[in-house]
Amino acid sequence: MQHPPFHLALPVNDLEKAAWFYGEILGCPMGRRSERWIDFDLHGHQIVAQLVDKNDPFWQRAMPTNSVSGHQVPAAHFGLILPDRKVWLDTARRFQSAGVDFLVPPHTRFAGKAGEQGTFFVKDPTGNALEFKYFANPGEIFAPFEDQKPSR
Repeated sequence: MQHPPFHLALPVNDLEKAAWFYGEILGCPMGRRSERWIDFDLHGHQIVAQLVDKNDPFWQRAMPTNSVSGHQVPAAHFGLILPDRKVWLDTARRFQSAGVDFLVPPHTRFAGKAGEQGTFFVKDPTGNALEFKYFANPGEIFAPFEDQKPSR
C-alpha cells in the first residue's frame, strides 16, 4: 500500500548546521529555503528545519526518556525504518564517520521475537533525537508481543 508522505517541522537553532546534518550526512535533498527555514526530502517525506532563538526556554528542558530493551530512549523522537540491515549499517557508518555521537548505539532489540529490529539513536546539532531502524521481518513492524496477542 502506498502511503502519503508525512510533513514534520522541527526546531533548530542553527540553519547551517541543520543543512550539514540533514543534507550532507543524511543525504536529504534540499528543497525550498528562506532565512528562517529549510525544506528537506527525507526519503519522500518533507521535514522542515525551523529556526528558533537559541535562548528560547524550549532548549533548557530535559529530554524525557523511557527504558526500552535496557536503553534510555528519548520519548520525543522521529526517524526512519530502513529497508534492510545493510542500509541500516551504512547509515550508522555515515554518522560515525562524520563524528556524530550515538545517543543509543546500534544494537538488536527483541532478538528472536516478533518485531526483532536493529536500532540506533542520534541527535541532530540542535538536540532533536532521531531513530534509525530496520526490521528482521518487515511484516512484523506492528506485530504485538506474544503475551499481548488476543486469546481465542
